[in-house]
Amino acid sequence: MLQSLSSDRPVPRPGILAIDPYVPGKSGAPGLAKVHKLSSNETPLGPSPRAIEAFASVATKLELYPDGSVSRLRAAIASRFGLDASRIVCGNGSDDLLHLLAAAYVGPGDEGIFTTHGFLVYRIAILAAGGVPIVAPETNLTADVDAILACVTDRTRIVYLANPNNPTGTYLPFEEVKRLHAALPKRVLLVLDAAYAEYVRKNDYSEGIELVATNDNVVMTRTYSKIFGLANLRLGWCYAPADICDALNRIRGPFNVNGPALEAGIAALEDNAHVQAAIDHNEKWLPWLTTAISELGLSVTPSVANFLLIHFPQSPGKSAAEAETFLSQQGLVLRSVGAYGLPHALRLTVGTEEANQLVIAALREFTEADRHA
Repeated sequence: MLQSLSSDRPVPRPGILAIDPYVPGKSGAPGLAKVHKLSSNETPLGPSPRAIEAFASVATKLELYPDGSVSRLRAAIASRFGLDASRIVCGNGSDDLLHLLAAAYVGPGDEGIFTTHGFLVYRIAILAAGGVPIVAPETNLTADVDAILACVTDRTRIVYLANPNNPTGTYLPFEEVKRLHAALPKRVLLVLDAAYAEYVRKNDYSEGIELVATNDNVVMTRTYSKIFGLANLRLGWCYAPADICDALNRIRGPFNVNGPALEAGIAALEDNAHVQAAIDHNEKWLPWLTTAISELGLSVTPSVANFLLIHFPQSPGKSAAEAETFLSQQGLVLRSVGAYGLPHALRLTVGTEEANQLVIAALREFTEADRHA
């Protein structure tokens, strides 16, 4: 503290400069006329035409502040999912809510838990709040309930669980999530990040609404950035106990959801046919890509989301880094996941039919080529 007081410039509080900034997936490949961006898990179907129309309707009202309570959007979400609108808090993407939860419940020296390959924002949110990130080991690239519980101490305040997980695409059955919650101290907040919930087709999966409805220490977060195709507008929401909603509403920005996002979000919820088309597209191409990539001799982590984690050999000429470069030269932009502790893998978003076919053709060329002949 004395060092800060004597400094000749403002100094961030301890821990801030220890945060590695989040680096998003690449958006393009320089010099190419057409690029298929398969790095950010965006829907290949784009947003609903209704959402586009609703977005455009606000263009003549940009001088006006949006509704700070987002009451109409919360009511629309509540109607769609059968929830109490008063227990919904909306944000500037679900990332906003993940940060707000840490800011409200994690203090200096407190601990927050997430798993080895969990979403990078969890670590950032915990550190930004002054907390200590604790990483629980995974089993077969999947969250392990017993490993998470083994990390719990008297200082634990929050547990983040991405279900399904990004970037692995793996998930925990609802019975395991309930087992995790039952064993956590009641003072610990369990955050279920269900960003990819709409894509999951497994009978033993649940996004967590039931747990939130019946407990005081569970929050479920959701996003409009994936299946609804509104990533550019930054819109997310959470369902939480009343006391937690009260805390979040005290610290969130007064207008943390912009007007165009609000209107597009309401309209997107009304277009069930568009959401179903995205589900159907993913149901067709996720297994197709999994099989096709596996037949090339590459290992693929089984996924229930709209992306695949592809593992590459560590041998020269066949590595993930070389594959990323080769694919990028073909206009196919995948996500390197070294920051997630997976330096020998790339994450592939399920794309359009054209993009999916091109990826397999390019991977076939890459795997069959002998670059050291």
